[in-house]
Amino acid sequence: MSDQIKHECGIAFVRLLKPLEYYQAKYGTSFYGLNKMYLLMEKQHNRGQDGAGIANIKLDTPPGMRYINRVRSVAESPIKDIFARINKQYAEIKKIDESKLDDVNWLKENADFTGEVFLAHLRYGTFGGNEERYLHPFIRHNNWKTRTLTVAGNFNLTNVDELFSNLIELGQHPVETSDTITVMEKIGHFQDEAVASIYDKYKGKYTKKDMTDKIVEEMDIPDILRKSAKSWDGGYAMAGMMGHGDSFILRDPAGIRPAFWYHDDEIIVAASERPVIQTAFNVSADKIQEIMPGHALIVKRNGEFTEQEILEPVERKSCSFERIYFSRGTDIDIYKERKALGKLLVPAVMKSLNYNIQDSVFSYIPNTASVAFRGLAQALEAQCNEVKKDKILQLGNNISDSKLKEILDMKPRIEKVAVKDAKMRTFITQDNDRDDLVAHVYDITYGSIRPGKDNLVILDDSIVRGTTLKQSILRILDRLGPKRIIVVSSAPQIRYPDCYGIDMAKLNDFIAFQAAIALLKDKGMENIINRVYKNSIEQLKKPKEEQINAVKEIYDPFTAEQISEKISELLTPASINADVEIIYQSIENLHKAIPNDKGDWYFTGNYPTPGGFRVVNRAFVNYIEGRNERAY
Repeated sequence: MSDQIKHECGIAFVRLLKPLEYYQAKYGTSFYGLNKMYLLMEKQHNRGQDGAGIANIKLDTPPGMRYINRVRSVAESPIKDIFARINKQYAEIKKIDESKLDDVNWLKENADFTGEVFLAHLRYGTFGGNEERYLHPFIRHNNWKTRTLTVAGNFNLTNVDELFSNLIELGQHPVETSDTITVMEKIGHFQDEAVASIYDKYKGKYTKKDMTDKIVEEMDIPDILRKSAKSWDGGYAMAGMMGHGDSFILRDPAGIRPAFWYHDDEIIVAASERPVIQTAFNVSADKIQEIMPGHALIVKRNGEFTEQEILEPVERKSCSFERIYFSRGTDIDIYKERKALGKLLVPAVMKSLNYNIQDSVFSYIPNTASVAFRGLAQALEAQCNEVKKDKILQLGNNISDSKLKEILDMKPRIEKVAVKDAKMRTFITQDNDRDDLVAHVYDITYGSIRPGKDNLVILDDSIVRGTTLKQSILRILDRLGPKRIIVVSSAPQIRYPDCYGIDMAKLNDFIAFQAAIALLKDKGMENIINRVYKNSIEQLKKPKEEQINAVKEIYDPFTAEQISEKISELLTPASINADVEIIYQSIENLHKAIPNDKGDWYFTGNYPTPGGFRVVNRAFVNYIEGRNERAY
């Protein structure tokens, strides 16, 4: 994605199932769990670079001993900073008595992050400040372990205001209105209720000290989650650890946010992406399970675990943007899907080129588009092979070495035309007046095309705002002197805001929306804009469950091709010589390439939860009224 879009966060969870001595004996380290957490976090650093955090719970600790440890960081390299801070204490122990680093029981009593249950989070902030206090995991402290709660999630809820009001009605006084605090207090409320209910049930039958064991034994985590999450509207993979050691990872009923897990007799692990578990534990993809929509992975203090339905699943609408761009392309299914996205673009590209491959150069920007480009290149090669076969057959008996060589030399011209200067980007992010510098973020390969003769086809995985295209990429590519520049997006046009964790919340940020508005004005159809504004206001008066997407009418008068033509016009810098065309993936081909993850609300406006329709209507009202703020 040439535009810089912040997106879903990442979570990682590890539960050691064997005694700590087991890992020391088998793997030669007292820090097996911590080391695996480092791998899970580092392999998901693509999911969060604004900050990170990790928490650890020690099981069966005596009173007076600290049993929860947590470190969070907003440093430039937060994962590195976190583990440097954790490892500092071990370095101090090594100086005093190195043998203590092999004594797991001594470490558990005297050093941090030497327990059995780990939970970590990687943050891409779509909302809220970039300070340590905004970072997960959050802890709800209590002197009772059974009332203590740690949470971290990859989520966004559309109805936080409603949930916050519910807490106030319960008599609570939350110190913040953030969605994470609200969710934690919601779970914490029903956790407290469960503890109180079990306590009342056995009051007088056990000592207060023994009562804790009964509470732990009978704590019904699925029931707590059902009561907590029944009114949540959004996408989430919500993880939590209770002070006594029970833990959970809960996924939303539409499966919007991803979550995977694996277990063997040594460990239970969960993460936002499947390949990171494969890499960290050297297991095949078929051994890793997806937490099903509406289900939760529940791990009890005693190590028993199960995946249970918490909320009734609805139509699966898992986020297709995960597959197109956000998740790492090393997942075998995602790899195949991205290649298919590239392959399915070939007919539109060939039509635009008037089937002139000889005078066309193919490349991609940025690196995340490389897999889709591989699919496009392979499909082009297959088409060339068909043409070669026909030409050879047409030669009949007139075949010769020179003619055969000429035919066999026909192939798509694949070049590395542009390379991103990562250091330049780092410098520019610290500079507000940066338009001139932005134009030089990419280096180009001079001599890679024939000036005035060649077409240049550039694949991008998605075009959201188009800012980088206009300010930087098209200008610098034009220096190569192509006759035409055709930018191809492996994703369809982004037309509607996201409200489930992607930083795409304002309509006017989308170049597709700008193009549709411009077309309406060009054709004297401003009455549609006014009508949609009035309809959006009317929709907002209704309960969210009764609202529809009033903004769809903005796009209805035009085909996708007409909007793409207008986008091409809007994004073409006045100073360049090449003709520019922008081609987007079709919705139909998106679903052909990615058949199992049908969440496409940012493309189609078909939201998976009622809150999404309220958000899109609010976003349009904000646009008309000039309020530059997110709609949820």
